[in-house]
Amino acid sequence: MGKSLVIAEKPSVAADLARALGKLPKKDDYFENDQFVITSAVGHLVELCLPTELEKKRGKWSFANLPVIPSHFELKPIEKTVARFKLILKLLKRKDIEEVINACDAGREGELIFRYLMQLAASKKPTRRLWLQSMTPEAIRNGFQHLRKGQEMRALGDAAVCRSESDWLVGINGTRAMTAFNSKLGGFQLTPVGRVQTPTLAILVEREEKIRSFQPRTYFEVHAQFNSEQGEYSGRWVDPSFKKGTDEDGRAERLWEKEKAEAIRLKCQGKRATVSEEKKPASQSAPLLYDLTSLQREANSRFSLSARRTLQIAQALYERHKVLTYPRTDSRYLPKENLASVRSTLESLANPELRIHAAKALEKGWVKLLERVFNNAKVTDHHAIIPTPVASKNLDEIESKIYDMVVRRFIAAFYPHAQFQVTVRLTTLEGEIFRTDGKTIVEPGWLAVYGKQNTGEEILVPLREGETPSVKELEVRENQTKPPPRYSEATLLSAMEGAGKLLEDEELRDAMRQRGLGTPATRAQIIEGLIADGYILRQGRELVGTSKGIALTTLLRGIGIEALCSPELTGEWEYKLKQMEAGEIDREMFMNEIRSFTQTIVEKAKSFSGDSVEGNFHDLEVKCPKCQTLGFKESFRAYECKGCGLLLWKNVAGRQFEPEEIRALLETGSVGPLEGFRSKMGRPFTAKIKLGEDFKPGFDFDDSAESLQQVDFSTMPMIGTCPICRIGTVYDIGTAYCCSEVPSKKCTLRIGKIILQKEIPAAQISKLLESGKTDLLPRFISKKGRPFSAHLVLKNGKVGFEFQERKKGASSVSSKSR
Repeated sequence: MGKSLVIAEKPSVAADLARALGKLPKKDDYFENDQFVITSAVGHLVELCLPTELEKKRGKWSFANLPVIPSHFELKPIEKTVARFKLILKLLKRKDIEEVINACDAGREGELIFRYLMQLAASKKPTRRLWLQSMTPEAIRNGFQHLRKGQEMRALGDAAVCRSESDWLVGINGTRAMTAFNSKLGGFQLTPVGRVQTPTLAILVEREEKIRSFQPRTYFEVHAQFNSEQGEYSGRWVDPSFKKGTDEDGRAERLWEKEKAEAIRLKCQGKRATVSEEKKPASQSAPLLYDLTSLQREANSRFSLSARRTLQIAQALYERHKVLTYPRTDSRYLPKENLASVRSTLESLANPELRIHAAKALEKGWVKLLERVFNNAKVTDHHAIIPTPVASKNLDEIESKIYDMVVRRFIAAFYPHAQFQVTVRLTTLEGEIFRTDGKTIVEPGWLAVYGKQNTGEEILVPLREGETPSVKELEVRENQTKPPPRYSEATLLSAMEGAGKLLEDEELRDAMRQRGLGTPATRAQIIEGLIADGYILRQGRELVGTSKGIALTTLLRGIGIEALCSPELTGEWEYKLKQMEAGEIDREMFMNEIRSFTQTIVEKAKSFSGDSVEGNFHDLEVKCPKCQTLGFKESFRAYECKGCGLLLWKNVAGRQFEPEEIRALLETGSVGPLEGFRSKMGRPFTAKIKLGEDFKPGFDFDDSAESLQQVDFSTMPMIGTCPICRIGTVYDIGTAYCCSEVPSKKCTLRIGKIILQKEIPAAQISKLLESGKTDLLPRFISKKGRPFSAHLVLKNGKVGFEFQERKKGASSVSSKSR
């Protein structure tokens, strides 16, 4: 009897399948019994090839070979995982293997991994599909009893390949076209673009441009404190006739002239008031169940977790701990047939507090087919993220927090609405109205699951009917309008979900999600890609568009390729891919549209003949060090003095300067050291930029071996004895800590003062020299923009990182030289 070869996406999943199907014995990197051979990929094993003429990774790309639109796409094994590809190839060729079961993750990307693997292996063996929502043994065994036919997955496979090929076409051609355009004047200015990444960048850049061009306006508010028989309460003056118009800063409580505010204060001072109140009930329904994006959004808001980190945690809770269902979902609903399993899950919860809330929902009969929870029409490949009946054990602190979020949302979904009493109190003085708002919980409903109960207290002090409060105090407060806030990952995920529209209303976001940017599974990767390319920075909770990111968006708009910046257009493409998954549109029709768009990108970049790119530029109000004229005019490529024409290029050695760096250079004559420069060979380096005698900027390598020969080390702060050569002394030379024997080439110890965007204090270098290791230092920033903590260590004469010890093993060391 023949066997079935089961290919999972990851080794951990293969091991779970083997255990659930009867504890199959392991042989090398696969499991086998009389019925199954179970192995796995390690993520993607196969990728699309680059054309031979475009394989070079450095040098000057030109328009000569663009656009590149192959008639068919070649595949190749990924170099670092070629051994695993060869293993699967060997298993596929076995004569006793009669069919292949695709057990990769249940979604578009899992389908792509399997399809590319089978295509490159040229396997013609029949296939079936394992489709899992949960990783419990029962769910796995049930999945194998209901395998889908390979033909049923054709539409999903077509959408997966279209996504891959369209990203390749736009990415390869767009990146090379923009790089060629930006490198016209010399050098090599790598300018990555992407089908989803660039429109996402445009959302951030639009906000950054608003912030940079924002002009604050001063406004005034009149605040009052009133005395009543039962106590004091406050109110704020409002204009009852106010209507929202073209002034986006206008508010009913704002006055633009101080004189008017003072006149109101004087008019009302010492007077008694009349009061009217309106009380009305209000209710609030429980939030919808989580999909991945809403989970990432809330985890970022509550715990400052990146979207990528939240996905990693949710995936671990699904794969390793088996306590959550499949997390890479864009649905916030459950199938109606899941009602029985939902009740079973609620009954199985182990946490005492959560068990009480779950038991109440079951006892009260609230767990039923509610339309806001169960809706087959809104469940596609995967349902919402909910807990499984498996008990949560051995979760670390952050895993416990994410698990708790999901379980509370799950229980709360079946609770009644929260009921409030909303009060609006209008206090009138001499015809001027002061408004006071209050809100009281009457019945907590679902809020009880989150620990919010009926306080039984009025927020506003009660007033006797006909009472006329007196004014205790009147105050005019001066404020300024504020620019729109920068995006956090939470708000950016919302904007991506709404195809560029920051939608606060949950129901409206749910309606727009079909036309969102990317998918729940890819949005975290898109954000991390923008950080890695230097287009945005992660600063605390904020995502900040850099000058490089603004320059790319300005370029695309300026040369007429606005469509590549359009979240709406890309959202429409994502919508069409989802239609293709459902078998509603044709693969070739979609790819023709992408090919046409790719040609447009290249042709517009090639044919642009203007001397400069138009954009939203801002002059620098700083004195010219050469002629003392105030003001530098900004253009796409440079800042130019309005007096003498002194020119400072924005991009040097592949690095885009920020406006504040240009300002510092002009005001002080130098800036840095700065990271991110690249040599002609493509190697990264750090350097200062210094204005020369001719006021032209240049690199200042004042700690090079040649320059160090001119340094009087005796005038520099001494740090300690060199542990490398054991004869020299280490000094602080300004940009680095350097051994005094480096100029004579008897030693090589030189440690940059800034390592991964963190300045290393002299005291820590002293400790490093004495003991070979610093304290645990926080806030290093990785190449992908992620902060991390590590010790610096000296090993084999080089500085490396030693990370904090993990619970189950020793610390790890990276010996990358600094």
